[in-house]
Amino acid sequence: MFENLQAPKPDAILALMQMYRDDPRDQKVDLGVGVYKNAAGVTPVMRAIKTAEERLWQVQESKSYVGLAGDPAFNDAMIRLVLGDAVARADVSSVATPGGTGAVRQAFELIKMTNPGARVFVSNPTWPNHLSILDYLGMQMVPYRYFDDETRGVDFDGMIADIKGAKPGDVVLLHGCCHNPTGANLTGPQWQEVIATLQETGATPMIDIAYQGFGDGVEEDAAGTRAVAAAMPECLIAASCSKNFGIYRERTGVLMLVASGGDKAVRQGTLAFLNRQNYSFPPDHGARLVTMILEDEGLRTDWMTELEEMRLGMLSLREQLAKELERRSGSNRFGFIAEHRGMFSRLGTTPELVQKMREDHGIYMVGDSRMNIAGLNEASVPVLAEAIVAAGV
Repeated sequence: MFENLQAPKPDAILALMQMYRDDPRDQKVDLGVGVYKNAAGVTPVMRAIKTAEERLWQVQESKSYVGLAGDPAFNDAMIRLVLGDAVARADVSSVATPGGTGAVRQAFELIKMTNPGARVFVSNPTWPNHLSILDYLGMQMVPYRYFDDETRGVDFDGMIADIKGAKPGDVVLLHGCCHNPTGANLTGPQWQEVIATLQETGATPMIDIAYQGFGDGVEEDAAGTRAVAAAMPECLIAASCSKNFGIYRERTGVLMLVASGGDKAVRQGTLAFLNRQNYSFPPDHGARLVTMILEDEGLRTDWMTELEEMRLGMLSLREQLAKELERRSGSNRFGFIAEHRGMFSRLGTTPELVQKMREDHGIYMVGDSRMNIAGLNEASVPVLAEAIVAAGV
């Protein structure tokens, strides 16, 4: 039977990681993999996570199963973190998931279960796994314009024109903050216009928020998501703890379904049912640590302090790179790098020039020119700037 298997399409980021490992050059820069790194090139365990793990080791007496939806305290804590008081808690159904990817997958499964003919509008570009999962599930995708390769900002007029093509029963997938892979984000007034367009079309918004706290701050980064949830009759939200808590391998995420009226028990039961079909019970270790941090004032303060240090560090690298590029190129055309937010920026150049930077200068970034700002440090910024200018970007 298994001789009929066909090799899946290689993952571009994983292939890039292997190429980087195989490169014998001492001076090489990895800007491909989407993890935060400090100045020493290490993805650290955050202080609050370390403390919470020590406390958990002391007090946890069982590793028995949690419920299908995960620990209720984790769900409550994440709803407060993402939504604040934007909506009534009674209007939110939720389940813990294996990371943000698990939340996205369960959301798409729910959409397909509810409306098999639903079209999912996705930004062009978007996180590749959005497209991969939708394709695997056999769901129809409709791209909407988002990134302008000329300005390196949001093509907002194109975005609005395209999502106006959605209709009731369709879903519009939005990035809550720190757009992956471009780094270009919506402003407050633009979020309001998106909401008005969604209300006009009757489409259902789905928000993927994986980088809360990496852009303009924990509260600021949630503003768009909260505005959508408060204004729309229905909304799906997939949230991840991988980046902002630094627990990538613990696979900690949550899916929220916001809706008022109707039968909440059915909505909550359906989410639990989907968990049961795919992996029974969600992982608990990372969720338990996140809950401890968010519920303890001292741990939460330490976590937010370190998260803010990470955020400001990335902003500093952005500013340093933009200034270095301006100095070397004699042009301010790279100013967008300082304006982008989150871990990523998209240069808006060609795969050929990306390859040239890799071959000539040991700069590893994804072929669409997405680069992980958090993969830089003060020493590697000039190396990257030299490669960008020398390649003719």
